[in-house]
Amino acid sequence: MSAPRFRLAPTPRLLVVGLLAALTAPLAAQRPPAEAVASAATADAPAIARARAFIRDTMRALGAPGASITVVRGGRVIWSEGFGMADLEQQVPVTPLTRFRVGSVSKSLTAVAIGRLVEEGRLDLDQPIQRYVPTFPVKRWPITTRQLAGHLGGVRHYRAAEENIVTRHYADVTSALEVFAADSLEDEPGTRFRYSSYGWNLLSVIVEKAGGEDYLRLMQRFVFDPAEMRHTVADQVDSIVPHRARWYTRGPNRGGILNASFTDNSYKWAGGGFLATTEDLAEFADALARGRLLQPKTVELLWTSQRTRDGRATGYGIGWFTDTDAAGRRRVFHSGGSVGGTAYLLIYPNDDLIVAVLVNSDSTFVGATPTIAEMFLTARR
Repeated sequence: MSAPRFRLAPTPRLLVVGLLAALTAPLAAQRPPAEAVASAATADAPAIARARAFIRDTMRALGAPGASITVVRGGRVIWSEGFGMADLEQQVPVTPLTRFRVGSVSKSLTAVAIGRLVEEGRLDLDQPIQRYVPTFPVKRWPITTRQLAGHLGGVRHYRAAEENIVTRHYADVTSALEVFAADSLEDEPGTRFRYSSYGWNLLSVIVEKAGGEDYLRLMQRFVFDPAEMRHTVADQVDSIVPHRARWYTRGPNRGGILNASFTDNSYKWAGGGFLATTEDLAEFADALARGRLLQPKTVELLWTSQRTRDGRATGYGIGWFTDTDAAGRRRVFHSGGSVGGTAYLLIYPNDDLIVAVLVNSDSTFVGATPTIAEMFLTARR
């Protein structure tokens, strides 16, 4: 029996009726939902008003076409709202159902599959990766799964922005390794934190081989279904995906809004290839934080900073950045950037607060997600 989804905060009946009408009306007739999915009488109303004004002002200044935010406190959605346009040409507004590219937040999703395989004894993080992917070329030094997952494996990242623009479709995660498999390691594994999405592409093959199942099917079974993420899918370019946003960028010297370049993300599902809603990301974070996806000790494994061989903390565990804010509050998070899309998923475990933000442009404010979170952390003092 699946775990229950988190509870919605009390919402005025008239607002619910208005939202349902907006979501079920023909797309051409839709308008952005009326203000919020939260009661104006809640203690968080002032923080919601501040955050809403901040988002609108920042989007206007940056030229960000559309955005979505979901805030969860204590297992309850206290705010979920869409801003601007999912599709400028067709004038389709963003709603809580809009699916955005989540970029490298895909790594946090994949980390849960890694955790499940560790719990089931099917994946040893400290064995050389060739135990699971014998066809991957042996390098000068051995690499472990733990090192790859913590960006300590020495595998290179994109060499240029153009490596994000891929027109070839890869039928499986193994064939996509050809992009970097022949390249030398940048560093001896364990000696330096070097962020690498390609390292996570290799992890998707390790997950597939250790799990004995196609990577995308395994993600559905281990992550999306248990977390009740009903709107999270691979960004398949040839598929009809309801509520998928369009992707945008800004012209040179902050000129007008332009369509982003076409790209096929099949070369990097685990590195940055999924679509999701902010509500799905918040649901995922809540399920993880409350132990509905993994055992508590496994969650701590993902959320504990790894260290270089000489003892330096990297600030990155397995699929998650981890630190404390200026007030000393623990937080775990991941940002994401992809062609025409940006993302941020932030968890304050000890404060029971989650904030998920998605934007359908590389002209974005997602880096200000901690600023938005602070509005809610201080709202009830």
